[in-house]
Amino acid sequence: MLQYLKKRWKYLVAKLGGNFEDNADPKVQLEQAIKEAQDQHRRLREQAANVIANQKQTEMRLNRSLEELERVNSNARQAVVMAEEAHKSGDSGKATSYTSAAEQFANRMITLEADIESLKSMHFQATDAADQAKAAVEQNSSLLQKKLSERQALLSQLDQAKMQETVNSAMATLSEAVGEDVPTFDQVREKIEARYAKARAMSELTEANVDSQMIEIEAAARNVEARARLDQIKQQLGIESAGSAPPQELEAGEADPEAQTD
Repeated sequence: MLQYLKKRWKYLVAKLGGNFEDNADPKVQLEQAIKEAQDQHRRLREQAANVIANQKQTEMRLNRSLEELERVNSNARQAVVMAEEAHKSGDSGKATSYTSAAEQFANRMITLEADIESLKSMHFQATDAADQAKAAVEQNSSLLQKKLSERQALLSQLDQAKMQETVNSAMATLSEAVGEDVPTFDQVREKIEARYAKARAMSELTEANVDSQMIEIEAAARNVEARARLDQIKQQLGIESAGSAPPQELEAGEADPEAQTD
């Protein structure tokens, strides 16, 4: 039972982690990654500064020891010279005192030389560590600058991906049915196009009928005008139209038989 609960717990943790990764905003995660890289670079710089500071401190101690060794060596030489002069002058007391001082300087020189050798070794190691720290900071700085440069490109790609996803979603919405009672965009478009085509067809038929009637009226008008012209020509020739009276002799209100026939 305990084994089952452990497996179940691990499964839930993995599932929650997967859901978090799926729902997390990549832009926020990118900014978090950049901030973590910047914090890491700052910590690396602090560590490198401590290493370099240790190298500088060791170098200063070594320089002080070298200066002190030179001073002690000079004092020791002076004490030996003064002891020798006192011995020659027969002043045994001073000779003994100067000789004791020279021995103390010599002991100090031995101690300083040992310290200097140790400091030289420490300084060599500290210098090597400082060089490595500087190289690490420089390398990490280049990587950080590269990440900062890539961030803008990634943000641009992310915006393009979001825009394309929005377009894809919109196109899918237009192509898919929203529900059983709601037609798709394509279906509505086909319905509108069919209605528009039918309306255009009816309009063309109506226009054709009107055109036919207009042609018939125009033809009738031309026939009336042609007969009038013929009557005019006959009158000019002195020929009267058979079975018809001149138009001016028609009584008022009496209609022309030919006009009625037309």
